[in-house]
Amino acid sequence: MSTAPATTDQDRRHFWLLMLVALVVLGAGIGLRDPWPSDEPRFTLVARQMIASGDWLFPHRGSELYSDKPPMLMWLEAVFYLITGNWRIAFLLPSLLAGLATLALTWDIGRRLWNPRVGLVAAAVMLASFQFAYQVKRAQIDPLVMALITLANWGLLMHLLRGPHWRAWWLGCFAAGLGVITKGVGVIALLLLLPYVLARRGGWVGVTQTQGDGWRWAGGVLAFFGAILLWLVPMVSVALWHGTPEYMEYVNDILLHQTAKRYGGSVGGHAQEFWYFVPVLVFHFFPMSMAYGAAWREWKAGWQQRDARYLLLLGWCLLVFLFFSAAGGKREVYLMPMLPLLALALGPTLVRVLDAAWLRWSALMSALLLGAGFALAGWWALQGRWASMNQMVLERELPEGGRWLWFMFIVMGALFLASAALFRARRGVHALAGGIACFWLVWGFWASPLLNDSNSAVGVMRKAGAIAGPTAEIGMVGWKEQNLLMADRPMKDFGFRKPTELQFQEAVAWQAQAPQTRWLFGLREAVRACVLRDKVTIAGYSNRRQWWMFRADAVVPGCVPKFDDSED
Repeated sequence: MSTAPATTDQDRRHFWLLMLVALVVLGAGIGLRDPWPSDEPRFTLVARQMIASGDWLFPHRGSELYSDKPPMLMWLEAVFYLITGNWRIAFLLPSLLAGLATLALTWDIGRRLWNPRVGLVAAAVMLASFQFAYQVKRAQIDPLVMALITLANWGLLMHLLRGPHWRAWWLGCFAAGLGVITKGVGVIALLLLLPYVLARRGGWVGVTQTQGDGWRWAGGVLAFFGAILLWLVPMVSVALWHGTPEYMEYVNDILLHQTAKRYGGSVGGHAQEFWYFVPVLVFHFFPMSMAYGAAWREWKAGWQQRDARYLLLLGWCLLVFLFFSAAGGKREVYLMPMLPLLALALGPTLVRVLDAAWLRWSALMSALLLGAGFALAGWWALQGRWASMNQMVLERELPEGGRWLWFMFIVMGALFLASAALFRARRGVHALAGGIACFWLVWGFWASPLLNDSNSAVGVMRKAGAIAGPTAEIGMVGWKEQNLLMADRPMKDFGFRKPTELQFQEAVAWQAQAPQTRWLFGLREAVRACVLRDKVTIAGYSNRRQWWMFRADAVVPGCVPKFDDSED
């Protein structure tokens, strides 16, 4: 395997231009919306409570400890809030920076293993891929995990293919450990060692050979566990110091139950069939998936030439795919860490076929189909003929019957079509890329403010505060994280995981202590069996749920509600 060519000033200019485009596309809309469900309000609420309480080691969701995820993302959100003083900016910055770091690492791996052109194209096609942009524009844990796993892969690949490079090896293992304390699955980065062992034993070209360096290899193990212990030791020590059942349950749940239950599919209803991720590779990784068929030429040649680069990149992607496919619990986003190395494995193919007629025409047709699809969907809904979408508009109480949402669809479609008309078949790839960039810009600057009141619950909580008045206390039943996060005052909660009937009983008893100054805010389905409908004030809809406000005189004495999700 030949040494990678030097990176020229022009290569660096192209890279920084790509990063500027990525910053604009991925950052569009930051500051224009609040956290949206399902996970964003939860993490931001936890981060806000960290700052308010000063307890950064044990996350809280309302009055309960939150043990579903390690606190890495919440720590970063809290830190960025302390820097910016604005939650609308702070909660999205970890994902944005993680996305930019992943692109930079992908480019760097590509230029070192092949050349700057391969790195640039691999990073560009990853930026254009639907799952990458969609997730990086959200405040989920997955972009951060992807960035840490990519950093781990960078360190391992520099050592295993361009080494020996012991500092890179130790850095990679440390980053994998950070991935573990971010979301458990960071350990999958170390699966790169399996194809490396095969390549080394099989005499593949380009693999690093070392002799008598066992203690240096062991340093990677220490770096991996050292990163984990940075969080684990103080967390367990403080939990033991508290010694209460609540803290011991937290330790037991986060260390033993959460990862195992999610992998087995027993959390969140994520159990799926073994083949679940096959369409994810095609549709969620689009337009990267357009190059799969053409890549067989490079991959076959790499196999025949025993090129270790392909064995490690594709071998790791296959292992990750099988790892998550074997799990009972599956979500589309689980494959996100595969994106960088799969893009790199496709990089040489993409460089070869960028000017191929079939790719140019395929990309142009994709832009035209997407443009026509969005425009027709917006027009159809504007005419009131798209029943399900128009019902969604009613449930979310969008202004003016959702007209601006449908206009947004039409504008998205028009921009795809305009990009296709501008670049045409000769530059069909540019046409598709331009349309995708415009789509995300419109989504960020138009959809964010348009959908924010409904998606974030800020509209419902504003109305709830107005109903109760500025001095009243409000208790919550069957609440969601966005309700507590968006409230205009401190709210009284009666647990989150606790069954809603127990929440209701405790809330009614609390309200009865000061009936003139206390209101209850509750999910309709959780309270309506025990509340007089004519004494309820509707606070509004949020995330397709209706929320009620009521005083003590609306409560049916002695009634114990059962959760009722039937329609009226």
